[in-house]
Amino acid sequence: MKTLSIKNTFEEIIRQNQEAVTKSFAPSQLEVLEKIADLIARALRSGRKILLCGNGGSAADSQHIAAEFIGRFKRERQSLPAIALTTDTSILTAIGNDYAFEKIFARQVEGLGQKGDVLIALSTGGNSKNVLEAVKAAKARGVTTVGFTGVKGGALKDLVDHCFYAQSSETSHIQEVHITALHALSEVIEDLVFSEN
Repeated sequence: MKTLSIKNTFEEIIRQNQEAVTKSFAPSQLEVLEKIADLIARALRSGRKILLCGNGGSAADSQHIAAEFIGRFKRERQSLPAIALTTDTSILTAIGNDYAFEKIFARQVEGLGQKGDVLIALSTGGNSKNVLEAVKAAKARGVTTVGFTGVKGGALKDLVDHCFYAQSSETSHIQEVHITALHALSEVIEDLVFSEN
């Protein structure tokens, strides 16, 4: 009986994941990803860079995707400039201590962001104060803003220039959809930037 219960749990988790993926990659959302891919590719071709931020699992996703751009995704090609604002413990703790936790990404955007760069802001609920502050700082510097959030979007949806919504309210499924979308972007952007090489 216990084995059956565990099996049912796994099946339900997978069912919810598949439902979230199917709903999240509907045609309207694929159009959003296409726009995001195009604007990031144009920014990279113009010598601009990508900044990424998020908390918890979204911080890990920020680092993961920055690594795909700096290293490579599928193509053997030159490195692409991307910075995860989640990685430098000295910066994070100094800003958190001297200012506030809400400012840990915004101060970095102020120092690193330039007009034409792209900020990818990840927040499953769309209401992470430090992510929202980063978006505000980015907009003040002429940095294009892209949000990845959950089905409701929170405050993030109204702040960013472009927003991709994972069609779930469950954090784990939102993050699963985000990494799928971000991997797809990584591949498409490589193709767009290096297709003529």
